[in-house]
Amino acid sequence: MFAASPPSGPAARAMARWLFVCAAMVFVMVILGGATRLTESGLSMVEWKPLTLLPPMNDTEWAAEFAAYQKYPEYQKVNSWMELGDFKEIYWLEYLHRLWGRAIGFVFFIPFVWFVRKRWVDRTHFWKFVGLFALGGAQGVLGWYMVASGLVDRPDVSHYRLAAHLLTAFVCFGLMLWVALGLRDAAEPSQRAGLPESLAAWIKTIALFALVVVTSGAFVAGLDAGKGYNTFPLMDGELIPSGLYQMTPWYVNWLENHMTIQFNHRVLAIALVCLIWATWFKARTLEIAHTTRRWLDALAAMALAQATLGVITLLLVVPIGWALAHQTGAQIVFALAVVAWHKIARTQTVSAATITVARAV
Repeated sequence: MFAASPPSGPAARAMARWLFVCAAMVFVMVILGGATRLTESGLSMVEWKPLTLLPPMNDTEWAAEFAAYQKYPEYQKVNSWMELGDFKEIYWLEYLHRLWGRAIGFVFFIPFVWFVRKRWVDRTHFWKFVGLFALGGAQGVLGWYMVASGLVDRPDVSHYRLAAHLLTAFVCFGLMLWVALGLRDAAEPSQRAGLPESLAAWIKTIALFALVVVTSGAFVAGLDAGKGYNTFPLMDGELIPSGLYQMTPWYVNWLENHMTIQFNHRVLAIALVCLIWATWFKARTLEIAHTTRRWLDALAAMALAQATLGVITLLLVVPIGWALAHQTGAQIVFALAVVAWHKIARTQTVSAATITVARAV
């Protein structure tokens, strides 16, 4: 069933391309998810039918979907003015979001089975691929768990579940990139250009810290906390606003207080930009391959661009286009950090292998 050795050559190249395509689809999926949230389309489909692919096909089916929607809080408390045509506008975006998720499943699963039948997959990569597929399936379940929270009592999804859903998507995206990069390196060893181990802790911290910033951004989005305090760098007329800890117990402010949550996101984002630029300056003092240096240049430039997008989104009170651009920028920053981390991990692996060979000799 399994290949006798890890993939290399054309087999590794084909699997790397496959995973890069899947990662790109997850990238688009996150953008679609942001669009459904910003347009308040996410609660338009009130049932989870993971095996259903077709939308309503006639007037009777559309009427049934709209009637189902009318039973829930979003229609009753917010959108009672809607006619069927208005409902269709929000329905289509959520339908596309769910359909795209299923498409990712097919694009992942079918080539995976084919690669296994061709005996291109060794045991280690087999379980990596199974883990990625399971994580993707769990992400779909988590998405419905998030939507379900908005179908009870009040027409807003839980910001905790929203944060978990977004964080899982980023982790899935990052892991797909990581495995794909490893396969690409196996297929094209001549293009390996690593990073010095002295940068290892810096790059790892950037990648993991980026996930923390993304999570804090999900809290801001889930509570619509970005639609208040729309000034920068001052917040409510102060550099450090006085209302940060008005709720009790004190730790609830980090989870529920709109002012504190937005302030935390500002501070965390600024800290991430500073960390990235400190790493970039440190890298300038080291001997690094030209292609690798370009990746670090791109990470530093994208960090500034992402911060700028965040400030513009805040000042303009979260318009959809700018908000989506800001979310997309977060994915790009994270992807660049994953690439840099992978280069260090590969360098350390090669160094360890060299030491082992030397000792054997």
